[in-house]
Amino acid sequence: MKVFKFGGTSIGTAERMKNLIPLIGKNDNAIVVLSAMSGTTDRLVKLSSLLYNEEKNEASSLLNQMQDQYLEVIADLYLEESIISQANDLINSHFEYLRSFTLDMFTLLEEKAVLAQGELISTALFQLLCKEKGLNSCLLPALNFMRIDENEEPDTSYIQRNISKELHAHKGYNIYITQGFICRNAFGEIYNLKRGGSDYTATLIGAAINAEEIQIWTDIDGIHNNDPRFVKNTFPIDELNFDEAAELAYFGAKILHPTCILPAKNMKIPVRLLNTLNPEAQGTIVSDQLKTNTTIKAIAGKDGIIAINIRSDRMLLAYGFLRVIFEVFERYRTPIDMITTSEVAVSLTIDNQQYLSEIISELQEFGSVAVEDNLSIVCIVGNISPENQGYAFRIFESIKDIPIRMISYGGSKNNISILVKTELKSETLNSLNKGLF
Repeated sequence: MKVFKFGGTSIGTAERMKNLIPLIGKNDNAIVVLSAMSGTTDRLVKLSSLLYNEEKNEASSLLNQMQDQYLEVIADLYLEESIISQANDLINSHFEYLRSFTLDMFTLLEEKAVLAQGELISTALFQLLCKEKGLNSCLLPALNFMRIDENEEPDTSYIQRNISKELHAHKGYNIYITQGFICRNAFGEIYNLKRGGSDYTATLIGAAINAEEIQIWTDIDGIHNNDPRFVKNTFPIDELNFDEAAELAYFGAKILHPTCILPAKNMKIPVRLLNTLNPEAQGTIVSDQLKTNTTIKAIAGKDGIIAINIRSDRMLLAYGFLRVIFEVFERYRTPIDMITTSEVAVSLTIDNQQYLSEIISELQEFGSVAVEDNLSIVCIVGNISPENQGYAFRIFESIKDIPIRMISYGGSKNNISILVKTELKSETLNSLNKGLF
């Protein structure tokens, strides 16, 4: 069985939704994971904000706009009157439910239920399209099997057990359609896997059923060797291993969500990244069975980075210094991206400033603290092991005229990370592209 995931852009219009039918129709056994139609989640976030602020007239106006847009999609999507009628009833029912939130106090759990409507609508509309096109398909409700635990991590044993039950209860179908992003929490309440979570849904399902392959369909021909928003003439990479893909995803390759790699890696299931707008393109295959072993494969950049330097002469060579520093970040659930050390100082970076003032206040107990923002991490990814000679010269020769704030290498054989001012990010990406490719 294969797993197909289609993002919001891939189902963003009636025409694009129709284009998915040939892609999945030839499969005898597949699970199709859908995001909300493009723009829907953003509008539902805006709706939630209006409801929190008790701006009920504005909320009602937004709901009317959204409902009208969905009715227009229905008019373009179907041909059969009976299907059109079912789709209209479906949309009216969902928006009646959404309007119920304008009548009372709005809470966090109600917000999660509101955000879930995008995926519930898109999958229901797509199932009606499959029905009209004669595909042997059915809905497989994600809320019946997708769950997170008390730490908001996927409950993999629950997922595996309950998706098996769902598939057994729906025997005889070729195509199973389910929702990305949404789930239940440990208390059974509607929740979600955070933004970008449809990728995660697909790989969690793939791991749970030990899929033959997981396909992530977006609007670009796989992972590119550099960021096409800043660099001209980039090209898709044919293949990556799981660790290389994870590094690129974390450090800015937007096509793939960082969290989605691990379930597939653990089960050694290939992940293929393809383009719904150019389905004939080869795309990128992520697996542990590579045909080539190119040294440097890709470059990615991550913005919004803050550098923190902690300097303490009295802690010179003192054991336990790093431990107490790390405990500060652990208390505030703030991950560290890069870290370098000397005898008297530690420099590190974070990308979440929610608790920055509290973190700085605690760190000042151990020494002087300096903070710098408006920084970017540029990550060079590939088979950059110590045995491969010459790559360091090529990298730093390429950016010899760019001031570097920090360098990180050795934690992984798959990347070298450098820290630069964000205003120099584009120049850095282009200089590396010229020097390495």
